[in-house]
Amino acid sequence: MGDRAENLRRATAELRKKGRLVAVSSAYETEPMYRADQAWFLNSVAVLETGEEPGDLLRWMKETEVRLGRPERGERNAPRKIDLDLLLYGDAVLSTEDVQVPHPRIAERAFVLAPLAEIRPGMLHPVIRKTAAELLEQVGDRYKVVKAGPSSSRPRPRARHGASPRRRASSPGKRRSSPRRR
Repeated sequence: MGDRAENLRRATAELRKKGRLVAVSSAYETEPMYRADQAWFLNSVAVLETGEEPGDLLRWMKETEVRLGRPERGERNAPRKIDLDLLLYGDAVLSTEDVQVPHPRIAERAFVLAPLAEIRPGMLHPVIRKTAAELLEQVGDRYKVVKAGPSSSRPRPRARHGASPRRRASSPGKRRSSPRRR
C-alpha cells in the first residue's frame, strides 16, 4: 500500500481542490474491521467547506481515489492505497442509489469516530441524534484505534482477529463536509 502517511497527505491535498479544509484530524492507526487478514490502516477525518452538492462531491472523491492509485474495481474491504468516504453533509439526510448521507456505518466504526471526535466531538449525527464523542464512547474499545506517531508510515503487523475506519456538514450558502481519508 506504499507510504501510508504520504497517501494521507496526497488525499488531503486533493480535498483542498474542492473547498476550504476547516479541520483535519491526526492520523490514527486502526485495526482492520471486516477482514483480519490484512495490515492495519492509517485513517484521518477532514472537515471540508465546499459548494459542491453531495452526489457530485462523492463522484469526485471516487475519481480521486483512482487517480491516487486505488483500483477501479476491487474486492470489498480489501487493502487499498486510499479510501475516501463522505460521512456527513451538515445535517442533511440523503438516501439515493448513489449517495447515502450520513454514511450508513459511521456509528459502528471506531476508525472514523476517533478522528471525527478529535476535531468535532460535538458534531451531531442527524439521524441517531448523538454526538461524535457519544458514538465513540458507545462503540467502546472493541477495535484498536491508536493515534499515530512519527513512525506511522511503517507497516504494522497484521491483526490476529476481527477488527476495527467521512463527512459533510451544510450551512446556508456554503457547505461543510467531513471526508475520511485512509
